[in-house]
Amino acid sequence: MEAVMDTMQGYGVSATNYLQTNYKDAQGWFLWVSWAADLRNTFFIFFPIWFHLRESVGIKLIWVAVIGDWLNLVFKWILFGERPYWWVHETPYYSNTPAPQIQQYPMTCETGPGSPSGHAMGAASVYYTLVTSILAITLSNKTRSSSKGLYARVTLWAFFWAVQVCVCLSRVFIAAHFPHQVICGVLTGMVVAEVFNRTQWIYGASMKKYFYTTLFLLSFAVGFYVLLKAVGVDLLWTMEKAQKWCVKPEWVHMDSTPFASLLRNMGTLFGLGLGLHSPLYTECKKSNSALFRTGCIVSSLVLLHLFDSFKLPTHTAALFYLLSFCKSATVPLVAVSIIPYCVSGALSGVQGKKHL
Repeated sequence: MEAVMDTMQGYGVSATNYLQTNYKDAQGWFLWVSWAADLRNTFFIFFPIWFHLRESVGIKLIWVAVIGDWLNLVFKWILFGERPYWWVHETPYYSNTPAPQIQQYPMTCETGPGSPSGHAMGAASVYYTLVTSILAITLSNKTRSSSKGLYARVTLWAFFWAVQVCVCLSRVFIAAHFPHQVICGVLTGMVVAEVFNRTQWIYGASMKKYFYTTLFLLSFAVGFYVLLKAVGVDLLWTMEKAQKWCVKPEWVHMDSTPFASLLRNMGTLFGLGLGLHSPLYTECKKSNSALFRTGCIVSSLVLLHLFDSFKLPTHTAALFYLLSFCKSATVPLVAVSIIPYCVSGALSGVQGKKHL
């Protein structure tokens, strides 16, 4: 089995070397794609837009992104996947031949295991959710089989697969993943999204369900880590490799560690529950005009962009993780309840002055 994996990963490194050699001019594009495929953009961009356009889609996006990334973390801990940028230096696969020279980039030095790819899995689950939601909204049962419906489906699914191909090539290009890891990520992400397409209880979940779901997911992941640690399995084995083989220490970011993503996702899910069950959300839900929705979207995007620009202190890991949870919880809370309440109040004030 090890020989098969080495052969597969050897071909993967060759693919990385091929892309870096023959498509060097596309470096900027590949780096931008990796940035755009980060789940942070789902929370800070896609969610506030879709929540105020179609609330159910926004809610589903958060659940798909959070549960998908949580599963990705568990799979990574189980599968112990290597990453090309360190594997190429440690494997005996190249003992009789010179190892290919692969370059590293600021987004290369991920600190968690490599399989399946989190970027590929996240992009697949999020865009699958968006495509299926748009088709469900725009196409009725009658138009679904018409030429217009066929054109819409072909266009959107072509866009979906174009995004997935770009994300996969990007992750292979920057030597963060092997090809089989990104393919596995895409397939797993689609399965997660399809499951949530058939799940209805999330739209009416109580605050108690949000709390217990967050607590269960957090406890399971931490308990799994502690259990394996007790039997001698170190799930953070990749940290040492990342620090050892990354060409620039500053490219190893604490927010790419497994526990950072775990706390970030749990904070986001908990914050969504707080926002949906806030008295401010109940009050502003009465407003439903196009002007109100536009104001909420624009205000959310601007404020969350400014909020995202504040970087958390990294000198203490425990403090960083705690603040990461709090910051992530604030994002949906602000977008769901605080900003709509403020926009509703502002519009009411303007309309009140007009009547004077």
